[in-house]
Amino acid sequence: VFHNTQVSQKSWIENTFTKRECVYIIPSSKDPHRCCCGRLVRQHACFTASLAMKYSDVKLGENFNQELEEWSVEKHTEQSSTDAYGVINFQGGSHSYRAKYVRLSYDTRPEAILQLMLKEWQLELPKLVVSVHGGMQKFELHPRIKQLLGKGLIKAAVTTGAWIITGGVNTGVAKHVGDALKEHASRSSRKICTIGIAPWGVIENRNDLVGKDVVAPYQTLLNPLSKLNVLNNLHSHFILVDDGTVGKYGAEVKLRRELEKTISQQRIHASTISIFYLKLLYLGIGQGVPVVALIFEGGPNVVLTVLEYLQENPPVPVVVCEGTGRAADILAYVYKQTEEAEPEIISTIKKTFNFGQSEAVHLFQTLLECMKKRELITVFHIGSDEHQDIDVAILTALLKGTNASAFDQLILTLAWDRVDIAKNHVFVYGQQWLVGSLEQAMLDALVMDRVAFVKLLIENGVSMHKFLTIPRLEELYNTKQGPTNPALFHLVRDVKQGNLPPGYKLTLIDVGLVVEYLMGGTYRCTYTRKRFRVIYNSLSGTLQTKGMQEHVFPLHEGKKKKTKDDIVDIDDPETRRFPYPLNELLLWAVLMKRQKMALFFWQHGEESMAKALVACKLYRSMAYESKQNDLVDDTSEELKEYSNEFGELAVELLEQSFRQDETMAMKLLTYELKNWSNATCLKLAVSSRLRPFVAHTCTQMLLSDMWMGRLNMRKNSWYKVILSILLPPTILMLEYKTKAEMSHIPQSQDAHQMTMEDSENNFQNIAEEIPMVIRVLDHSDGKHDMESIIKPKRLPITRKFYAFYHAPIVKFWFNTLAYIGFLMLYTFVVLVKMEELPSVQEWIVIAYIFTLAVEKIREIFMSEAGKISQKVKVWFNDYFNISDTIAIITFFIGFVLRFGAKGNFHENTYKVNYVFVAGRLTYCLNIIFWYVRLLDFLAVNQHAGPYVMMIGKMVANMFYIVVIMALVLLSFGVPRKAILYPNEEPSWVLAKDIVFQPYWMIFGEVYAYEIDVCANNSDTKHLCVTGSWLTPFLQSVYLFVQYIIMVNLLIAFFNNVYLQVKAISNLVWKYQRYHFVMAYHEKPILPPPLIILSHMASLCYCICKRRKKDKNSDGPKLFLTEEDQKKLHDFEELCVEMYFSEKDDKFHCRSEERIRVTSERVEQMCIQIKEVGDRVNYIKRSLQSLDTQIGHLQDLSALTVDTLKTLTARKPRKQARSTMKSPGN
Repeated sequence: VFHNTQVSQKSWIENTFTKRECVYIIPSSKDPHRCCCGRLVRQHACFTASLAMKYSDVKLGENFNQELEEWSVEKHTEQSSTDAYGVINFQGGSHSYRAKYVRLSYDTRPEAILQLMLKEWQLELPKLVVSVHGGMQKFELHPRIKQLLGKGLIKAAVTTGAWIITGGVNTGVAKHVGDALKEHASRSSRKICTIGIAPWGVIENRNDLVGKDVVAPYQTLLNPLSKLNVLNNLHSHFILVDDGTVGKYGAEVKLRRELEKTISQQRIHASTISIFYLKLLYLGIGQGVPVVALIFEGGPNVVLTVLEYLQENPPVPVVVCEGTGRAADILAYVYKQTEEAEPEIISTIKKTFNFGQSEAVHLFQTLLECMKKRELITVFHIGSDEHQDIDVAILTALLKGTNASAFDQLILTLAWDRVDIAKNHVFVYGQQWLVGSLEQAMLDALVMDRVAFVKLLIENGVSMHKFLTIPRLEELYNTKQGPTNPALFHLVRDVKQGNLPPGYKLTLIDVGLVVEYLMGGTYRCTYTRKRFRVIYNSLSGTLQTKGMQEHVFPLHEGKKKKTKDDIVDIDDPETRRFPYPLNELLLWAVLMKRQKMALFFWQHGEESMAKALVACKLYRSMAYESKQNDLVDDTSEELKEYSNEFGELAVELLEQSFRQDETMAMKLLTYELKNWSNATCLKLAVSSRLRPFVAHTCTQMLLSDMWMGRLNMRKNSWYKVILSILLPPTILMLEYKTKAEMSHIPQSQDAHQMTMEDSENNFQNIAEEIPMVIRVLDHSDGKHDMESIIKPKRLPITRKFYAFYHAPIVKFWFNTLAYIGFLMLYTFVVLVKMEELPSVQEWIVIAYIFTLAVEKIREIFMSEAGKISQKVKVWFNDYFNISDTIAIITFFIGFVLRFGAKGNFHENTYKVNYVFVAGRLTYCLNIIFWYVRLLDFLAVNQHAGPYVMMIGKMVANMFYIVVIMALVLLSFGVPRKAILYPNEEPSWVLAKDIVFQPYWMIFGEVYAYEIDVCANNSDTKHLCVTGSWLTPFLQSVYLFVQYIIMVNLLIAFFNNVYLQVKAISNLVWKYQRYHFVMAYHEKPILPPPLIILSHMASLCYCICKRRKKDKNSDGPKLFLTEEDQKKLHDFEELCVEMYFSEKDDKFHCRSEERIRVTSERVEQMCIQIKEVGDRVNYIKRSLQSLDTQIGHLQDLSALTVDTLKTLTARKPRKQARSTMKSPGN
């Protein structure tokens, strides 16, 4: 198929494009040996021996052409299929460049050329065409001008995806464009589409390019004696125009102009361009692909070219680069001057082009014709305030040239991705905008990932609250333009548990399911809630009447009363919008993997810390899913980088907030996020496994405060708590926190209610004491103020007991003491003789484990997850919960077996009750789990906790090494057993014997008596069988591999794990500390077995308060008023602003940035000094010339004086002579 495609492409080019050859010899009047086409006579294909005799004796000056007609392309050339197309491989440089080329006739249809470029050369239709015109001969540009012109031209091409069209040869303006391209090519791998349109006849070594579909090596070294030019090797494509002439320019002019016009008239379809151009065509912006002419230097023909561009329909805007010389400078000069300067302009034309008066006047008239459309001419002058860069001049000239409305210009700049142009030239002061137009532009900017345009549109009045509706957000999720995330569709397929049909459009409910899946745990997305579903279904047309809306969820209508949030007014347009649109757009940007856009939406709006944590979690989950789905590894790594970036932002924002205000920063961690499933920032950070965030000083201080509850103690807390547990009256002697000190600590609903009641009582007491305080102040000497006299009211006794027993640290020590007691009793039970009926100690143990099992069931049902299966899944994520489950189940198995028979060991008989023994043995093994559970208590300790975590890491990571050791063990154990015991009967004991002795050999027990079983003094002669001599050899190899290599490898592995974990052990322990604190914060007051009383009290409380129960009252949280929340949001926004301000200051203070800025300034100063030096040299030369001229003038004046003296001296002589002659007469 590929071969057939190549053949069809080759045949199409040969059938479409032709070349031209001169077939009639018409000698030139200047050189009779050369035809008018430019070739020598003998170089013609029709040249014969008879013609050679005819032209051999012709002499220069003979009137040979008197009877011959004038040579013309149409009459004296012949067309044939092109014989030169393919790829040019430029030689002679440090880097090998390649370019596609084709030779074609000057009258080729431009539509065919465009088809060649788009279909055969696989170019994309440009968004802009920059046609560069100027001098064909070599000319010098000032280094500063050359730098700015090259940089601006390349920037315009890169940012807009433009085609640059030049003359293609390595001289004049095309060479300067090539030099700029060379600098760009050295810095970027992206190649700019630069098309050179040159005459075939002026190309040096053009015969090297002859060949059909070839890779032609082409030498770029120019013969100094040749009048031809080589091609510039920095162009990407060449169109070589052939009119049958050699050494003559002009064949390409008409074809180039027609091609540019054809490109400008193209109507672009959806398969080849972005959504913007569809809008451009729909809006009717005239010319399709915009074209602009760029003028460098040039001769008189360039002025005519400018006039042609301006007189086109539609006209083409022109950018004139002042300072490049000749025609460009004259055009710029005329543009700035008035008609009164005509003599000066004509004089300049004469000097510049060596014209006579009539020619200069004619060119001046042409210039005046150009100035009639001066609005289409843009003069670029280096150093001007209006145009700092040439790319700005080019694009602003296009905006003027299109004569489009402000919205159309905005769409153009959006397509070019030039926010600077839009900001300075589209959003001008006093411009009136339609809301719909700006919202449409915002949608386009979001689709094409134009972050700067989104920011600009928001700054210019686009309301995101009004803009973002449910249909628009769904359209954004289904867009095919811009960056997309294929993993999103895989995730939708996973959550929907089925294949998606082709062309499936994502719904917001699908997105909500994906978000819940990625966030995990108990997270509930807004898109899956009842209220949103009602709104969404009404917009989708599934609910036709309000009567249907009332029966959407019939199961709940009769059971619970509708809340305010459940009432939905479908007709209200506000219900179709989102209260926090930037949050929804952040989710969209993250799920679509548009990191820059996500960072922008994170920076704007409220709840920045929460948004950063949500983005971190989503990216981390998507990275995990990408790795699980065997997608490209780079995708997973990229998503991890994005997740880390948002994680760092959250930590840095927390640090900024903590430095600003510690209390407010702690409130940010634990206030309820109603927009994010009623979670808190701290919960989101733990869910994201963002250890640096949880280990931050602010978070740890908050956890310490939560751990202490309302107890106000810092030193010897464990001693005071244990003493108070053992001696309850000492509880009254402890210090407790005030309401102000508790303002940042999350509490349960009941604890918060008591705190509020205490504060009200204190307020009333203070109010009653104010009159007395005033009287005291009147009689005092003023040394004491009111604060020193009014002392805070102490907590009542009942409140102190309540606060003490509800503190997590108290619950921890209460449970620890109870557990130690339980473990001592359990140890006693399994160590002493077990009677037929349980002892008191055993009943206590049974009660403890039974009530503990009830507590575990309560923990599962009271977790925040929605479904039972999800509650169980979340609960089993903790290792110690799994361990407790196994311990409880195995204990009750032993308990059942223990009562399975009515008897014990009979002392005087051999009868044994095996069921009873199995129960006792189950007890003995079960106690292992309870001793291991002590590690959970040790994990709370700052010093022991990291070691517990290290043990877990080592055990989890040693799996593969243990598997390898097991393989080595089996590879020795099986042949050893088979050789020494060849006559064994089938039995399960064989499996034990295979591994038993080889396993103990790892620890040094080598069973020496079985090494050489055939020795004379051996005690195991019965094992001396045929082949037994192999076992010592096998054992030596086994011990070397297993004991020397594998054991040391395991030790080295553990050492490596230890070093790795020790480096982050403190970080991980601080992260795990959150789970300990929250676990004991939610535990009942009493430990097992007394915990059953707490359960009964909670059950009675729930029954009594059933009607008043608040679904959001579960779990500790901050209770903030709307005013407090507003202050908190303002504080967070202030911290974000300060964070970016400090970050910007740090960026500018970096050494690299300072060096860069200094380097740019030094470079500019060098250029300016060079300019000053050039001016000084010019002034010196002018002064020298002036001095020389003054010297000449002095010489002339001296000569004049001498002449006058001579004349004056001669005049008296003549008078004397005349006087002497007069008397003689």
